[in-house]
Amino acid sequence: MQQGGSGRGGWRQAAVAGAATVVAGSGAGTLSWAAYRHLLAQAAAARTVIGRSTDRPPEADGVYAPGARVPQRWRPGVQSDLHLMIFGDSTAAGMGCVVADEVPGVLIARGLADESGKRIRLSTKAIPGATSKGLEGQVDAMLVAHHDRPDAAVVFIGANDVTKKHAVAASAERLRTAVRRLRAEGTVVVVGTCPDLGVVTAIPQPLRAVVRTWGHRLARAQTSATLAAGGHPVALADLLAPEFLAAPERMFSADRFHPSAAGYELAAQQILPVLAAALGEWAGGPLPTLPTVSDVAEQRRLVSRLTASANRHVSRLRPRDALQ
Repeated sequence: MQQGGSGRGGWRQAAVAGAATVVAGSGAGTLSWAAYRHLLAQAAAARTVIGRSTDRPPEADGVYAPGARVPQRWRPGVQSDLHLMIFGDSTAAGMGCVVADEVPGVLIARGLADESGKRIRLSTKAIPGATSKGLEGQVDAMLVAHHDRPDAAVVFIGANDVTKKHAVAASAERLRTAVRRLRAEGTVVVVGTCPDLGVVTAIPQPLRAVVRTWGHRLARAQTSATLAAGGHPVALADLLAPEFLAAPERMFSADRFHPSAAGYELAAQQILPVLAAALGEWAGGPLPTLPTVSDVAEQRRLVSRLTASANRHVSRLRPRDALQ
């Protein structure tokens, strides 16, 4: 997830496209303009509430040994058994974390070290604000800067593609290309697919419902793309949403958009067994069964929520307001 890097334009695009979705579900000509105005206002409000941050995530790279809490600084000649690299956006980088111990890459590296009994080198290429377009540059940087290719890669991407309204098919194809390039280097790849933006209460309804359904569409496309490229997808939206909805005050950081330490820990718990199993290092029991989401049920709930919300708004408008 990205706190402020998507910019005012990204939320405006989301609002405009969201209005079109509302109109498609209602068929009311007057509702078209009212919904457009309403969602634009909600987008502006969301950007104000979420705000902008210039904070950098805590530095977390190093070599993590089994049972060790403090990493050894990596430099040429320092021994490690597996090289783990993290790609993606601000969620991958750990935006919202206060200390390095909370960063998802650290949690995964430590868990993998403890599970495998091996020394894990952690390298982070993730950039806050990145979309799927940015994955190409992150993989390029890996190829240029690292003579020793990573044994494993974890990718968190998608939230910014939604807020910037990038086409689902194009975003999924960019992810497929990145996963395929990493697999060509012999890297095991696990992808945490697009999170559920419907749990972010700083985004008001019905705009929240719009970005939620876009996120689910992207997550499904990312799953297919990851599998096609030989990677391992993890459905973070389906796995984490119930927990975030049940305890938002605990799962979100102070910015109300990025996960807290508890939220990142929950995400790492979903990624670790899939990654360790793919590396042949998992002995912790059966892997979690990913839940499924009904496309039909999701669409019905979306349209009904959007239409009801927009109609309530229209009913409060004076006739001349609806036409202006």
